Amino acid sequence: MKSPSILLATLVAALLLSQTPATHAAPKSASSSKPNILFIITDDQRFDMMGNVTPYLVTPAMDRLAKEGVRFENAFVTTPICAASRASMLTGVVERTHGYTFMTPPLSQEWVDNSYPTLLHQQGYYTGYVGKFGVGLPNDKTMGEMFDRPMVLNRGPYFKTQADGSVRHLTDITGDKSIEFIQQSPTDKPWMLCMAFNAPHAEDSDSRQYIWPDYVHTLYQDLKVPTPPLSKPSFYNALPEFLRDGTMNRERWHWRNDPWPRKSKSAEMTKGYYRMISAVDHNIGRVRQAIQDKGIADNTVVIMIGDNGYFLGERGYAGKWLPYELSIHVPLLFFDPRPESKMTAGARPKAIVANIDVPATLLDLAGAKKPSSMQGQSLIPLTQNSETPAHWRQDIWLEHLMMNDSIRKHEGVRTERYKYSRYFEANPVLEELYDLESDPQETKNLINDPEFAYLAERLRKRTDALRKEYGGVFKPHPSILKNKKAREARQQAARLKRDSQAIKGKSK
Repeated sequence: MKSPSILLATLVAALLLSQTPATHAAPKSASSSKPNILFIITDDQRFDMMGNVTPYLVTPAMDRLAKEGVRFENAFVTTPICAASRASMLTGVVERTHGYTFMTPPLSQEWVDNSYPTLLHQQGYYTGYVGKFGVGLPNDKTMGEMFDRPMVLNRGPYFKTQADGSVRHLTDITGDKSIEFIQQSPTDKPWMLCMAFNAPHAEDSDSRQYIWPDYVHTLYQDLKVPTPPLSKPSFYNALPEFLRDGTMNRERWHWRNDPWPRKSKSAEMTKGYYRMISAVDHNIGRVRQAIQDKGIADNTVVIMIGDNGYFLGERGYAGKWLPYELSIHVPLLFFDPRPESKMTAGARPKAIVANIDVPATLLDLAGAKKPSSMQGQSLIPLTQNSETPAHWRQDIWLEHLMMNDSIRKHEGVRTERYKYSRYFEANPVLEELYDLESDPQETKNLINDPEFAYLAERLRKRTDALRKEYGGVFKPHPSILKNKKAREARQQAARLKRDSQAIKGKSK
């Protein structure tokens, strides 16, 4: 139950932060019959981090998108890390196929040529990008070839000094530049803007971790943050050693959950994460208001997705990377105001959908045929009818292949009810099988249960088949080991800086 102050803060924030346009839009521009497209990506926002799922969160703009549009209840990323996931959202293929993640060579020209911005260009779209990109490209000119108006914005730090000497938060700058794109976009052709927030990703090198704008500072002050499930030491200590010691999930848990110098550290960190989400929501509302003000709201489609899920102390973890639900399950919202779209407002399709489906959906909206290289499918049929079409996928491929010893590589499949994963570098190979219907928190590994032996073998074979289809057994690129050493050196320097800040804070 919320305290009165939380109720008041929530009400005030909903009134102040929500600038989402009303359902009755101004007359649309006669420039094109194709819709404008606002494609929103958030960083490290898992599926339940919206007010329409978790009521005490203040996200009126996202809530309105879900109410007036479609919220996909079973949306997942095929690789739970920003680099590979964002590359998949450019190309419509899984990591095993496009081959890109941290420390790998850049995305190849083949995938750039078949990316959604390149193909939308061919359909006459004016394309823009504002915010975090996070994908290596063949050369410095490639970004300009894909987007008419690219503006990459990165955190580090989140607060940026402007030309006039003022200081502004990166989340608000992302909103500012997106509004400029909309206001200045040509009226004789449709546009597509990808607004890609860095938030709510933590500032890894800063001991505070979560950095938010001042206007959301009072939000959640009186909230009693729920204790994360499976966060007791006994659960973590019972995990296989391969998933405990030396993992980045545990290292970052210490960053955000160790009690010193404050017993309330974990709750304070979580509130900071919430505040960053509310600031993202505020800017989504600002941008949608700019679309309304320009008179093009009734011809503008909005799609929002998170690039991966997130642990907030569950399982004794912080971060993502692993194949558990909280790491792969993301928000995915779709809103198309055009009468001809036949979208069912308020629908919540249960079909298994993925980040690789977004590019095919963008092309479908533009009236373009997706290339044969794309492994995803258009989501449009699911927005018109919540019943899952007979041709829709029955499972989804999952993997993580980054060359980092503290992040466990894995591969597997998730069906509507079951999930099979294998950590193929463990010796012996560590397999997990969960019944998500009876055990949604994934606490009982059924891999050695005789009653599930047939299912386990079937899902092993399905994993083998998809692995072969998508690119075969994992083999690291020769250049990766060199890059790996350089990255580890940078990470060690960041750890020393953060630990030094924490020690200074403790001494005070």
